[in-house]
Parts: sequence; structure tokens; C-alpha cells
Amino acid sequence: MAVNISMKKLSFSLFIFLFSITIQSQTYIKFNGLSALVGVPQVGIETSIGVKSTLSIDIFASFWKSFDGKPMQAIMLTPEYRYYFKEKYKGLYLGAHTGPDAYKLQKWNYWGTNKYEKGLGYRIGATIGYQKKLSDKLTLDAFIGGGWHQGFYKGYYTDQPGRYESATKYNKSGEWLPYRGGVMISYKL
Repeated sequence: MAVNISMKKLSFSLFIFLFSITIQSQTYIKFNGLSALVGVPQVGIETSIGVKSTLSIDIFASFWKSFDGKPMQAIMLTPEYRYYFKEKYKGLYLGAHTGPDAYKLQKWNYWGTNKYEKGLGYRIGATIGYQKKLSDKLTLDAFIGGGWHQGFYKGYYTDQPGRYESATKYNKSGEWLPYRGGVMISYKL
């Protein structure tokens, strides 16, 4: 119950923050065209915070109950500071981000087994991208990124009850991973 109330307060605060930003500056809403092709939506908002700087916040979610017999559900929230070398919303940029995630999926190092993981984590990383204006209202944003992921999970079998690992509460793993990428189609509000 307390977590639900806290999430409502956080959601409301985030809404007010984003709404106030959009009133005062150039803002784009974004949709990842590449991830949409495989049924994994990613949407976001990017707004100006300086002459060559923006704040981008996106959410990525996979709702696949099963992919090749293994769960593939994940959600990632990624707030990111972006610095553009020419001008904001145009050309090459570098971004720095951090954000939480929750997942129920088979990690890359367990592919081909009957094991999957369910847990929470956080990411700290960087993005490199390039934005190309198509018109006054439309922009394409090609990007790739990754960094350090720290996960706290429980490992389960797909074909039998019980956990495959012996951690008393949560197993922990940290690894360097590529975890972002695509082509965002951006529309100026």
C-alpha cells in the first residue's frame, strides 16, 4: 500500500515537472521506430535546458510473455542529459544517463538453457547519437548506448518449480552491456 502511494506521488511529481518544462521551451515527443517493428515500444520526451543541452526522458517496455519459450518482459526508465556539438536537436550529440529497470527475462549468458531471471536493477551509461531535421516539426534521432548495469534478481527454471541459484534473498550481478539503440521519430510540440 505504501509503495503504491509513493508511486502515485512520484508519477504526479514527474507529470508536473514535465508539464512545466514543455510550457517554457522547445520540446519534442519521440517514438522509436526500430523497436516498434519487433513489438517493443519506446516513447520519450526531449526538451531544451540550454543553448546546446537538452534533457531526454524515455521509457522502454517489452511485454512479451514468452519469446522462444522464455519470458521477455522488461521496463526501463532513462532520464538523460544530452550535449550537442553544433546546436540542440541538430547533429552529433553525447548523452549521460542513469535509470531504474525491472525485468523477467533470460539474460544473455543463459541463452540456450532452461533458466531465467526476475528482478530489479539500475543503469549508468552513455549514449552517442545523431539528429537530422526533416522539417520544422519532424526530426530523426539515431542513437546507441550502454554502460554498467547492476541487477538484483532471483533465478528460476522455465520448466520446473524453484530457483536455480542458492542466494538467500537476491542474487546480484553487475556487467557492462549495450542496452539502448534505435531511431526515434521526433515531433516538435
